[in-house]
Amino acid sequence: MSDAPDSTAARVALWRALHVAIDPPPHVLDDEIGLKLLAPGDDWRQRGDMDPQYTRPFRASIVARARFIEDLVVDQAARGIDQYVILGAGLDSFAQRRPEIASRLKLFEIDQPASQAWKRRRLMETGFGTPDWLRFVPVDFEAGGSWRNELEVAGFDPAKPAIVVSTGVSMYLSKETNAATLREVASLAPGSSFAMTFLLPLELADVEARPGLGMAVKGASASGTPFISFFTPPEIIALARDAGFAEAHHVSTDDLAARYFADRRDGLRPPRNAEELLVART
Repeated sequence: MSDAPDSTAARVALWRALHVAIDPPPHVLDDEIGLKLLAPGDDWRQRGDMDPQYTRPFRASIVARARFIEDLVVDQAARGIDQYVILGAGLDSFAQRRPEIASRLKLFEIDQPASQAWKRRRLMETGFGTPDWLRFVPVDFEAGGSWRNELEVAGFDPAKPAIVVSTGVSMYLSKETNAATLREVASLAPGSSFAMTFLLPLELADVEARPGLGMAVKGASASGTPFISFFTPPEIIALARDAGFAEAHHVSTDDLAARYFADRRDGLRPPRNAEELLVART
């Protein structure tokens, strides 16, 4: 359908489900919600981009970043933060998988209007529903829409701190747009947190991951959504500090591997120096 999520969002959701389907437990993230929403048919695992070996490091990266974000949100909620904003939410499933936490928050999902309307419809059709604490905030970024303005219209309280996250988005945005987003979040109330993923320059990635990353770059360009921004950790930290954050630090894939993959016997882990995380606080 023309308003369905883009291929990247769908692939990420299916890789999460593939982790559950083919990697032995314990699973870093147990998430088959996107698979249920997409309903791709019984042969979805035969797709070329679902190949078990090719996708191995990338599905590890996808579930690692999602688990890190989830743990961060749970921690912040325990500290009393009750506003959670997801920029470019796509097929994020926190609300459906962790309602015991999400229902204590105002959870704002920001995304393009058409794909968000599709998700809302599928949530209703599959029985998950849309509780009143889950706020959908459609923003047409291509038309210059302001997510901050729309967020407040949807009930966001700018006087209270929040946690804001953005995964798998920064590489599609110019460095100027990334800097503008950082400034917007840095202007939120003191005590707010921001977590975002970023891609390191491809020449810094693990040698075995470079072919797959190169294919991803070519595929993104061919689909009209090229990767245009890459950052080294010092560059992204400097950008965050220049934006006005009181503190900022880098979470590497080695950090993620130590946290979520250390006891695995199958060798599954995210590739080094590929997609990593910035965490910053106001």
